Amino acid sequence: MIDFTPFVLSFKLAFLTTLILFVVALPYAWWLSQSQGKYKPLLEALTALPIVLPPSVLGFYLLVVFAPNSPVGHFIESLFGMKLVFTFTGLVVASCFYSLPFMVQPLQNGFESLNRHMIEASYLAGKSPWQTLRYVALPNIKPSLMTALIITFAHTVGEFGVVLMVGGSIPGETKVASVAIYELVEVMEYGTAHIYAAMLLGLSFLVLLTVYVYNHRRKNRLGMVV
Repeated sequence: MIDFTPFVLSFKLAFLTTLILFVVALPYAWWLSQSQGKYKPLLEALTALPIVLPPSVLGFYLLVVFAPNSPVGHFIESLFGMKLVFTFTGLVVASCFYSLPFMVQPLQNGFESLNRHMIEASYLAGKSPWQTLRYVALPNIKPSLMTALIITFAHTVGEFGVVLMVGGSIPGETKVASVAIYELVEVMEYGTAHIYAAMLLGLSFLVLLTVYVYNHRRKNRLGMVV
């Protein structure tokens, strides 16, 4: 019998991570797109680091930082009574670090592609930066917004190295789908592993197909309008 609990945990983790990152990354991506400061390249490099950094490396350092005997881990546990190692909460925090660039970069690229005159006109009309972001910028970067949300969600569902290092494999708590596949292969239960892997493969393909179809149709509509 197929146990779908790992997939439920994966989707729950992906949903919470995507929601948190959207709230955090939206103003950050907007600020990056409008900033010309000398520290901008440094911040962009730090934001993009999880893309090129091996997940096991990032997971190891997060494990060290989140450990109860570390200053950060001890502070969080004493202040909030919360443990971040081998808990679902820790997986959410770790996933936010790992998936951050997949939310920030599409949003930043979308904001930077906007017509500067439109942004300047909003400011001249007396709109605040927040009002400009909400009423002018966001409605005009729908493809970038959709890409950021969907790719972040799908990327989190497929996480392995970071979640294994930080969360381990606790059934019903931190054993997500990718970890379940790894364990099935270890014990040579290839039949169930095939089913799990096929489900993740199908999800990944549908996610990419949705993004490309949406962007293609939007370009066609804009072309017809022009």
